[in-house]
Amino acid sequence: MSARTKTSKRSGPVGAAYAALVARGALTADPAQHEAAALLDTVLVGLLADKPKGMLGKLFDKSAPVRGLYLHGEVGRGKTMLMDLFFAAAPISGKRRVHFHEFMDEIHAGMAAFRKSAKGKDADPVEAVVKPIVKSGLRLLCLDEMHVHDITNAMLLSRLFEKLFAGGVTLVATSNVAPEGLYKDGLNRQLFLPFIALLREHLTVAELPAAQDYRRMKFAGQHVYAFGTGAAVRAEMDRLWLRITGGEPGEPGRVQSTGRSIAVPLAALGAARFGFADLCEKPLGSRDFVRIANQFDSIIIDDVPQMDRTMSNAAKRFILLIDSLYDRGVKLGASFAVPLEQLGKDDKTAFEFQRTVSRLIEMQSEDYLAQGLREAVSAPS
Repeated sequence: MSARTKTSKRSGPVGAAYAALVARGALTADPAQHEAAALLDTVLVGLLADKPKGMLGKLFDKSAPVRGLYLHGEVGRGKTMLMDLFFAAAPISGKRRVHFHEFMDEIHAGMAAFRKSAKGKDADPVEAVVKPIVKSGLRLLCLDEMHVHDITNAMLLSRLFEKLFAGGVTLVATSNVAPEGLYKDGLNRQLFLPFIALLREHLTVAELPAAQDYRRMKFAGQHVYAFGTGAAVRAEMDRLWLRITGGEPGEPGRVQSTGRSIAVPLAALGAARFGFADLCEKPLGSRDFVRIANQFDSIIIDDVPQMDRTMSNAAKRFILLIDSLYDRGVKLGASFAVPLEQLGKDDKTAFEFQRTVSRLIEMQSEDYLAQGLREAVSAPS
């Protein structure tokens, strides 16, 4: 790794959680991942030592936040898994984890709303969106998959994070590229360079050069679809689930989407497992499915039925779901009651379903399964 840290023989919470996964056989020991866990433990030590000072203390104390971490490396190297362990181990209430894309969407929406307000004519909209974030007591912000291609974000980031850091927020971020690779060759990039300097001032920058793409290994040589119903099909999906989670049974979780909290029946090591009804027979839409696709690299869906005219709404949601997973490059395992070409029996969705079936066929191919995740996509407004 490009950043080194002195570690004691006794691991911190992240290192201990990582070692436990290795001991159970869920992960293969990787020295680079072990070192990254130690760096994350260093951030935790700082957060625990930096006691909240109360509202008055925050108003008058201008000390810097705890030094954070920027962890970068190619897809499938374990960055998300390590962030999972770190976030779960951080014993503070003022913490939040969100994809970079989604966080920036929220910032832009907040700024737009402020500009339309009575106060928005003269005041600073960046200050207006940061102030409630800091007042909420946020001490730790974890951003998955930081990448910058949009000039609007590029011109905003330096001012935004200057104010967040000044408010005592510690940042831990993952990315596929080093800070210097952000907004590479972008328009007016010289105006973006202060943000890179700001990251290096407030964060330790470390590369994760893990030996293998562990995400792709999960699906190598696997049959990801099962057809029919009953115990045998369920058992086949159970085997696939344990394969992609390294034997971890998983536990319930939640995905936070705008205005709602979506239940996840099982989640483990970047994978999630749902029943068809959990996703397509509830009032979910494109924004929710994008959130799910951005949060997990692998998803299993059990009990996908044949969709006739009595299931038009569910069929429409299934089409949106598959589009979101496909656009992101999420790996899909699923059990279907009937062969793919017989899934859509609703004339109202017949045309759209042709594309869905085509995508489902591609998503079980070796080529698709060998690809890394694609860039996180913004949720529709």
